[in-house]
Order: sequence, then C-alpha cells, then structure tokens
Amino acid sequence: WDETHFGKMGSYYINRTFFFDVHPPLGKMLIGLAGYLSGYDGTFPFQKPGDRYEQHNYIGMRGVRLYRLGSSWLTSLCLSIQLLELSKSLPAALLTAFILIFDTGCITLSQYILLDPILMFFLMGAVLSMVKCNSCADRPFSASWWFWLSLTGVNLAGAMGVKFVGLFVVLLVGLNTIYDLWDLLGNLSLSLVMFGKHLLARVLCLIVLPLALYTAMFAVHFAVLNRSGPGDGFFSSAFQSQLIGNNLHNVSIPE
Repeated sequence: WDETHFGKMGSYYINRTFFFDVHPPLGKMLIGLAGYLSGYDGTFPFQKPGDRYEQHNYIGMRGVRLYRLGSSWLTSLCLSIQLLELSKSLPAALLTAFILIFDTGCITLSQYILLDPILMFFLMGAVLSMVKCNSCADRPFSASWWFWLSLTGVNLAGAMGVKFVGLFVVLLVGLNTIYDLWDLLGNLSLSLVMFGKHLLARVLCLIVLPLALYTAMFAVHFAVLNRSGPGDGFFSSAFQSQLIGNNLHNVSIPE
C-alpha cells in the first residue's frame, strides 16, 4: 500500500500537481526526481496495490533511484565506520557491516517505493558525521572539523525533511552537543571567548543551517507544484488563486 501512496506522490511532482500529505517533502521529491531522470512520465494512476506497471518505466523509482544507495550498502559502510571510530575494532565493524548487508529487512525495503530507506540514509549520515566530528575534537575549527559539523547539520535537515521521526536523531545530536559544550565549559584552560566561538559554531551548523535547508525544501516544493490538484482544499483562497487550473486562478482575492 505504501508503494502505491508514495509512487502517486512522485507522479504528482513529475506532473507538477499540488497535493497535501502528512510527511515533509524531501523524500517524495527525491522519488519524483529519480522517476523523472529515469524516463517515467508520471502517467501511472497508482490506484491500488498490486496493479501491473505494464509499459510504465517504474525501475528508476523502485530500484535505481538515489535512496536505494542508503538502503544497505552505504548504510552498512556508514555503520561500520561509526563502530570503527567508537570501538577502534576492525573485526567488530566488519561483522556489523556483513550482518546489515544481508539483513532481509534492508533488502526488502530497498525493493519498493518507500520513504524509509531515504530516511535511513540521512539518519546514518547524521550519526556518522557526528562521530567523525567528535574524533576531530583535538583540532577544533580545522577544515575537517567544520566539514563534519556542517555535514551533520545537512543530514539533520535531510532526516527531518523526509519524516518527522527524524526528530529522534536531532535529539541524539543535541544531547551529544550539550555534553560536548558542558565538557568544554569545565575546561579551565579554555577562555570564555573561545567557548563562545564553539557555541556559535554549533548554533550556526546544527540549528541555523538545518532550519535554512528545511525551509528551502518547502520553497522548492511550492515552486514545483504550481498546478491545481487534490490538495487545494486544505489551503486558503489566496493560495488557490496561484495554482494553474484552479477555479480561482488569477482571481483577485481581497486581503
């Protein structure tokens, strides 16, 4: 059933038809983009589970698209690097990667048009970036430290932009940041000015950057979906007047 639902959402993006859904737009935009790049024309109706795709090119949305990269192999790589950083044990990292690669849950998820593998990619990316940033603690404000801190913020925005359950990885990174800052505050050899720089860097990369990217996702969402569709009724008349094909299109709406 979920493949039918999210496949239809991808078709809406390809056809630029406005719709309303409970999830943030990033995952569905990636599904639509992958379908568009692989030659899918957005005409399959996705009416009920089990319908045959016939001549419709669904391969890009189902198997070759971007999010499949996060379903098993890249997730396994991210997790093995995390364990290697945390435990310093190569056998433990390799064993974990081997188990995850052959996990039937990941294999099953990677076969269908779902948001979960995309979410998994950003979740694992956020944790990996956080761990790598922690490993650069002895050289703060270096290029690698800034890179991993900024990448953590990017992945946080990605996780929240796919599903709201991405909030849990935001909580994890937030607790790690609070612990890190508390440890720095207790370092008597560190001046308050330097502590302020650490605090400002984290605010910029872990709060301002994710919020800016999250807002930009919705800006792209509303820019792409400029045609009237099944989601019109959830919004104001002034908004509906901006949608091509709507009965109120280009009608002057009083403030």
